[in-house]
This record gives sequence, structure tokens and C-alpha cells, in this order.
Amino acid sequence: MTPRAAPAEPPLLEVDDLRVDFAGDGSTVHAVRGVSLDLRRGETVGIVGESGSGKSVFARSVMGLTTLDRGAVVSGRVALDGTDLTALGPRDLRQHWGTDVAMVFQDPLASLNPVRTIGAHLRVPLRLHLGLSRRQAMDRSRELLDLVRISEPERRLKQYAHELSGGMRQRVMIALAVSCQPKLLIADEPTTALDVTVQRQVLDLVDQLAVDLRMGTLLITHDLSVVAGRADRIAVMYAGRIVELAPTADIFERPRHHYTEALLGSIPSLHGDRARRLRSIPGSPPDLRRPDAGCAFRSRCPAADERCAAETPRLAPPGPGGAPVACHHPLAGPLSGPGAPGAVDRPIAQPTSTGP
Repeated sequence: MTPRAAPAEPPLLEVDDLRVDFAGDGSTVHAVRGVSLDLRRGETVGIVGESGSGKSVFARSVMGLTTLDRGAVVSGRVALDGTDLTALGPRDLRQHWGTDVAMVFQDPLASLNPVRTIGAHLRVPLRLHLGLSRRQAMDRSRELLDLVRISEPERRLKQYAHELSGGMRQRVMIALAVSCQPKLLIADEPTTALDVTVQRQVLDLVDQLAVDLRMGTLLITHDLSVVAGRADRIAVMYAGRIVELAPTADIFERPRHHYTEALLGSIPSLHGDRARRLRSIPGSPPDLRRPDAGCAFRSRCPAADERCAAETPRLAPPGPGGAPVACHHPLAGPLSGPGAPGAVDRPIAQPTSTGP
């Protein structure tokens, strides 16, 4: 008898038709417009796009934070390990923060209480969610600072956020996020305002913790070089929608959406003609207060036609051309080699360092 194949493990995160609108004075901003995405345990998915594309709002919505925002209207479904987070009230939702899902914000100085020590920050989730005693929480706090490679943890626990460097503050935020070993980690622009050496250290740390704790990870960034070699898949967002979703290698070698190709064309290449000017994307993103029928990228796209103005492209299942792409006229093949318009051999590598 032929043994039955083991059933596929269900996704850790399931996002189905997520929409987020913000009502303002006489207008509504349609920030996220029907995003669907799955994430497996231990998988890292990069969410990339320009500022204003909806990346951070999407991340906050997965966490459940937008339901607390004034004027926000959220619809769709966000399920984490089988629990529908969108069906929970604020009190029940908070029970999942820290233990099931945690977030590293892009501005650690704004996220840390300036009148509370680092030790006090760390003790709260440990005592609240794990029920540790004060002594146990102190011991675990030192272990967490060791885990994120902060020197002299005993001294750092007594310090305040303003006494630490930007890189150390971000490491503290990571320690807070993983303190209760969550199933899902959301890193929203975790290297903003850090120099490239510290960026590499922080990203390497997130990678290693994801492996050690088998966390699913959403890595939100506007910088494609951040997700190159780190993410298993990349979702490209534009005007509140995912316009392309593919394995990382396919995004860099065979982009199918014209917006993805334009993003890649704006990255310096290590090879090819050094005199080649970097490409810029003409025009500007659309006004999300006035969404219309048609492709949101059409005014900036060289392949746009009448159909693009009349019909909104959907993120179709992958066909003969490759991964899902929301485009009426997707690019068909690989880039035409080093130095070609839009070609990227690999993003410029960030330097390594073993310093603090």
C-alpha cells in the first residue's frame, strides 16, 4: 500500500481581501485596497513599495492596530494560526500581542517610554504574558539583551532610551518583540535612520531570531536591497494593492510588473556600464482619496492603453508566464543582461561589521 502524503501545513497567517479606509474632513483615504496574502511558519515575506503605497498601514492592520485608530474602517479577514483577529474586540486582541504577534516599529525612540528604564520595558510583557516573578523577569531581561547582542546588559537595563545609540534602541525593540516568542514578527522599516553597518547587524539579527524561533516574518521596507537574500518571497505594493507576488529570485531576475521593473531600475548595479544613469519613475503616486477604475500605475507606465484606464487589473493566479501579477500587459521574460534598462545584477551589498 502506498503511504499517504502528509497533509500540507496550513498557513500561519492568512489575509483575505483586507481593506482599510481612513475617514477625514470631507474625504476618505483608501489606504489598503483588497490585499490577500498567506505566510507560512518560518517564512519571511518582504513587503516593498514607495512611501504611501500602504505598506505600514497593512502591517498595522495585520497587528490589529488600525482597529484602534480614530476614523479607520477595516474590512476583510486576518487570521493568525486559525484565529480570526479581525473578529476580536480590543481587549481580546491585546491578549495575542506579544505571544502570537509582535511588531518592531521604525522609530524606536518614539516607541520607548522616555521615563521608563529599559529593564522596566522588558519586565512588563514577561510578567503580564508569561506570569514570571519580578526576579525571573529580571533574569530573562538580561538573557534577552544578550540574545540581541547588547553589551553590558546589567548596566543597559538601568538606562533610559535616550542614553542608547540608535542601533541599541532598535535591538531593545527587537528584544521586546521576541520576549514572549511570538509566532509572527512584523518588522516595519526596522533600519530607518541607521547607518549601513548597523543596518546589516539589525537585519542579520532578525534573520537569525526568525530561524531560531521558527517565526513567520513580514519585513516591510521601501529598500529592495534590504529584502534581497533575506526574504523568501516579495510582495510589491502600489497604491494600496499588491501588484506582484513572487519568490525573491524571480522578482530580481524576471520582474513581470512594470512598476517592479522601474523599482529595480532605480538601484545601482555592481556590474555593467558605470556611466549609465539610474532610472527614475516619472510622475507621482495617485491620490488615494480619489481611486478610480483602471490601473493605478497607468499614468507612469509605458505600456498603458485604453484597457488600463477602464479595467482594474487583479492579482491573477500564476500562469505560463510565472508568478501572480496585477497587470494587463505583464513583462514576459528575463531582463536582457547587465547594464540593460531596468537590469539589476544584485543590489549593492551592505558592509559587514562585528562592532556594537
